[in-house]
Amino acid sequence: MTIPNIPDAQSRWRCTRCGNLTRFDVIREQRANEFWHFDLAGNHIVEDQELVIDELKDVRCRWCGAGAAVELIARIDEE
Repeated sequence: MTIPNIPDAQSRWRCTRCGNLTRFDVIREQRANEFWHFDLAGNHIVEDQELVIDELKDVRCRWCGAGAAVELIARIDEE
């Protein structure tokens, strides 16, 4: 099974099986380097984050459950 790329401003996902354009279950693997700043009470804020790995593992249509049927298509410009 080929996993489609992540959509951008010029593209979107579409399920070729049911026509869905809006609902997908996405599994991604991410790894990041982060700088955590703790206050004296022990609460933290992530002040800096560098994404080291961001890999798309699986995309499935939320409506019909198809995975292999999800494809990347061009967005249609509305004028």
